[in-house]
Amino acid sequence: MSFKFIALAGAAALLSLPAQAAPISPAKDTKVWAAAEAAKPAELKLLEQVVNVDSGTGDIEGGRKIAGILSERLKAMGFSVKSIKAEADGLPENTLATLTGTGKGRILLIGHIDTVFEAGTAAKRPFRMDAEKAYGPGVSDEKAGVIEGVYALQLLHDLDFKDFKQIDFLIETSEERGSLGTHQLIAQLLANTDVELNLEPGDLPDVLTVWRKGGRTFHIDVQGRAAHAGIAPQDGRNAISELMHQLQVDDVFPKSGDGLTANVTVIEGGTRGNIIPDHASALINVRVRDKADYARVQTILEKNAQTTVVPDTKVIVSGESSYGPLANNSGTDALADMAERIYTGLGLKITRGGNGGSSESAVAFEAGVPALDGLGPAAGGFHAPTEYLLLGTVTPRLYLLTKLIQELGHQPPPRLK
Repeated sequence: MSFKFIALAGAAALLSLPAQAAPISPAKDTKVWAAAEAAKPAELKLLEQVVNVDSGTGDIEGGRKIAGILSERLKAMGFSVKSIKAEADGLPENTLATLTGTGKGRILLIGHIDTVFEAGTAAKRPFRMDAEKAYGPGVSDEKAGVIEGVYALQLLHDLDFKDFKQIDFLIETSEERGSLGTHQLIAQLLANTDVELNLEPGDLPDVLTVWRKGGRTFHIDVQGRAAHAGIAPQDGRNAISELMHQLQVDDVFPKSGDGLTANVTVIEGGTRGNIIPDHASALINVRVRDKADYARVQTILEKNAQTTVVPDTKVIVSGESSYGPLANNSGTDALADMAERIYTGLGLKITRGGNGGSSESAVAFEAGVPALDGLGPAAGGFHAPTEYLLLGTVTPRLYLLTKLIQELGHQPPPRLK
C-alpha cells in the first residue's frame, strides 16, 4: 500500500468520526505557549487600564470609555467593530467585533465590562498586584476575562490563524442586571454560531463552569398612605409595616445550597422621620437549577400579596429580566473534555464545577448551542471589596482559550439535541 493511499485512508477515517469524537492532541503547543507567556505583561497592563475605569451597570461614560479602548485594539486585528444600542434605557452601547476566516467553525465569545460597583470605587481602590493576586473593582468579574479574550484574538492574529468561519466577540454592558440590554442581540448571534465560549472567571483553584443557576430578581412594592407621624398617625397607612409582613415569606425559601435559593437584597421605604411612609419596596434575588422554580416563587409571593395586615395598602409583585439555568448537558461536557486535554498538555489539571452565578451561557444552552463557561482566570471574592484573580492562572487560561478557538474553528461541535 502506498504512503499516499495510507494518508488518504487515515484522513477519511478521521473525517468519518463524529465531531465530538475528533482526537485532540494533549501535546503542548510550544508556539502558542511562548506567545501567551510573552503577552502577560501587556495583558496585565491593559487589565489595569480598564479596571481603573468605573463601569458599574448603567455607567454610560465608563462603559463607552472602555469600549473605545478595546475597539481600537480589535480594529487593528482586522475585526469589523460595531457599537450597538442597548435594548434598555440608561445603558452604554454593546460592542460587537466580527472577523471571518477560511475554516468551518462559527465561534461566539461573550464577556461583560459592567460591574456591581458604584462610581468612585476605582479611585478608592485602584488596580494593584501582589506576588499571587491582582485586585480592583471588576478585576475578575469580568474584566480579566474580557482582556483575555482580546489577547487570545491577538495571539491568533499574530500567528496568522484563519482556520475558522467566523468569530464574533460580544462585549456587553448589562450582564449584572440579567443582560436586559442584550437579550435580543444574543439570540440573533446564537442563530448564526456553532459554539459559545464565556469569559466569566473560573472558580478556585482552577475550575471550569459546566453548570449554573438561573437568576431573577423579584420586586415587592407596597403602596400606603402618608400622614403626620405625630399629629395624625392614625390617618396613615404604613407601607413599611406592610412590607415587613410581606417579607415574612422569606422564611419559606432556602438561603444557600445547590438548589433553589432566595435572599432579600435591598429594602427601601420612607422619606422623613416624621411622616408615615406611603411607599416601601424590597428586592428578592432568586437562584434556581430548575427554571420552573421561578413560577413557583412568583406564585408564593403573589398569593402572599393578596393578604395585607395594614388596611388599605396595596402590594404589587413583579420580576426583572433574567437568565434560565445552564443545566448539565452533553455539549458542555464535550467542551470541558477538550479543555481538560488541552490543559494536560501543560502538565496542569483543570476541573469542572458549577455555581449560583448566572450568565449568558444559559441563553446559548436554551438555543441548542454548546457552551463552555468560566474561561477567564481563576478568581474569588466576587461582588465584594476582596475581589481578586490568581495571577498564576492568567497565562494557562490565555493558552486554553486560544487553543479552544483553534480546535473549534477547525472542527465545530454539533448542536444540542
